[in-house]
Amino acid sequence: MSNAAPDRAGSFGWVALVYAIACSVAWIVMSSFEGEPAPLALGAGMLASVAVTFLASIWLENGSVFDPWWSVLPPLVALHLVEEWTPLAIACVLVVFVWAVRLTVNWAIAWPGLHHEDWRYALLYQRSPLPQWLTLFLAVQLVPAVFVYLGSLPLVPALERGGELGPVGLFACALGLFAAGLELASDEQRRAVAAAKPGALMDVGLWAWCRHPNYLGEILFWVSLWLFGVAADPGALFWTALGPLAIVGLFLGASIPLIEERNAARRPGWAEYKARTPKLLPRAPRR
Repeated sequence: MSNAAPDRAGSFGWVALVYAIACSVAWIVMSSFEGEPAPLALGAGMLASVAVTFLASIWLENGSVFDPWWSVLPPLVALHLVEEWTPLAIACVLVVFVWAVRLTVNWAIAWPGLHHEDWRYALLYQRSPLPQWLTLFLAVQLVPAVFVYLGSLPLVPALERGGELGPVGLFACALGLFAAGLELASDEQRRAVAAAKPGALMDVGLWAWCRHPNYLGEILFWVSLWLFGVAADPGALFWTALGPLAIVGLFLGASIPLIEERNAARRPGWAEYKARTPKLLPRAPRR
């Protein structure tokens, strides 16, 4: 592609085209596994879609083409899995779509276009001993896709079995909607502070209760999917727990440490804020 990146509108056009292709390929691949175990079909479909986003990232010379994947593929997977629109299935799909729309809109608001690439990807390219294209495929796209795949596994019993909502399903629905609301509120608070005081330490509102309320909301969403799976099939209690555990591991082992390292270098007062504010589990603010 030309060295001149398209403007913001053109960038969205390219990304929309990439995901139209990626979602179509994923759906075709998942459908071709009819009669096979659903986890195998989901894995194949997600992997096929990653191949599309990877090739597009190489062509467009920007790893951030992958950014919407996290919120675009789970609703596609959910729709593909639905066997019957039971109350539990409806509630589960509703939660997935509320979460997905919220997260995708948040990405779209903040994304300046294809002239910009997420700072974390540049850091990975810099620190990895591998060629940049291989780091892009493995660390930027494949590894996150594996975690989303694991997090999506509870959708298999939830949407293939379905059933009545019940107490566990009702709690899962409430938790999932709360999680999306928590993410929305925390991101809007952060955006407001950034607009008023660029570069300022984010330590007010929800951010005074814990250092990463947005990630707490994200974790709670994936926990809600696990509860939907358990509501549909109590026998899935343990194997589907791999999903939320994997998401927690990703955030605690990679995402949060990277952000905290950056904040320590760029945000005055970060050390004091970190000392008085818990990482994820909220606590009344201390000054």
